[in-house]
Amino acid sequence: MLDDNRMRRPRSPFLVPAPRPVANASAAAAAATASATAVAVAFAAVAAVAVASTTVAGCGSSSAPEPSSGSPTDPAASDPANANPGASPAAPATSSPSAAPTTPPTTTPPTTPPGTSFSFVVVGCNRVEKADIDPAVPSTANVEQLTRTFAEVAALKPPPKYFFFAGDMVYGFTDGPTLATQLQAWLALYAASPLPGAGVTLVPIQGNHESQAKSGKTKLAYVEAETSWVTVMGPHIQGSNGPKAGGPDALATDQSKLTYSFDYAGTHFVVLNTDPVGQDWRVPTAWAAADLAAAHAAGAKHIFAIGHKPAYPSPVSAEGGLSMYPALRDTFWTAMETNHAEAMLAAHNHLWFKTRPTKTWQIVAGNGGSLLETGVTGADAYYGFTHVTVDANGTVTAKSYGRDVPADGYLGASATYPTTVRDTVDLTWK
Repeated sequence: MLDDNRMRRPRSPFLVPAPRPVANASAAAAAATASATAVAVAFAAVAAVAVASTTVAGCGSSSAPEPSSGSPTDPAASDPANANPGASPAAPATSSPSAAPTTPPTTTPPTTPPGTSFSFVVVGCNRVEKADIDPAVPSTANVEQLTRTFAEVAALKPPPKYFFFAGDMVYGFTDGPTLATQLQAWLALYAASPLPGAGVTLVPIQGNHESQAKSGKTKLAYVEAETSWVTVMGPHIQGSNGPKAGGPDALATDQSKLTYSFDYAGTHFVVLNTDPVGQDWRVPTAWAAADLAAAHAAGAKHIFAIGHKPAYPSPVSAEGGLSMYPALRDTFWTAMETNHAEAMLAAHNHLWFKTRPTKTWQIVAGNGGSLLETGVTGADAYYGFTHVTVDANGTVTAKSYGRDVPADGYLGASATYPTTVRDTVDLTWK
């Protein structure tokens, strides 16, 4: 979201440092010390394997430059239990609002019995600033922070089922072909990471940098961006039951693979495009409300919505997320609470922020590596990821793992900064 010279350093070759063992939780997270200790030990063991792999790939070097090309590995392809219902890379139709009405939401059957413990990770906003774009780094990602997060998430024991990247993974704000090139380079980083081998399923979500073009201060979603996204990210899209053009939300384009839902182990996930063409700063509210109600009626044990822009922005953010259209935002949030959704997880604001407007929580996990918001300092200035555990006994816990921002700037080397548990939130519906 930001684009200025704060904490910027000269362009670097973005060499990947050897992942460090993660330290135990700090005293501020004493309640989570035992589990954090176990995770730290697992990080140390698995990170060592990751370092060894990197050394081989780099012909003896402990760091490796970003791949410029390559095909992502799709863990779901080799695991029938992870079958991807949205694997088709076909581009969305560019229909007008007068097209066929929205297809009613459907709920796919769970692939794992309800009551099974599992976890997932959410993080967003890793792209660099415009002035720091380097032709040698085609992903336009903060590779230093991204590859470290990949390694640390893969080191979690047991590994999470899903890795949701909640948008702004690349700089974008460009034409369709250039956007596709950036996304392909980002996927090459993912494919070279330990995540696919750990069995962690990638779920990419379009952010405004991947959906909008920028002209002056105006940022608007455009059709070619949606087409490029669905084409490149198709193998990792987990559903296709979202709203088509027209319908109650009067959508200008087919959103069925940009906003959709899927189920796992009795948990219902709603993936949201928060900038559809012609409806920037909004979600398909009518479709989302119907989908949430259907999931609740079908007996979903847990419900989570994940999108790029938050419903309630951080107080230090200059932009308002879905609150730019407060009436629609309120309708969406009422549907979340009415149907007992535990939380919405988002990004867009470059920080980590939690709030509980009602019984439903919201977590902004926009601290993936992009330049942090002005005013985010001290203990709040850190990069990392959010790990959500859904326990078989019904409890839901979110932990924010983080490492300090490098002293020499957001693109600086991070190896000397340990990753610790910075915050813990009980998301259990009450």
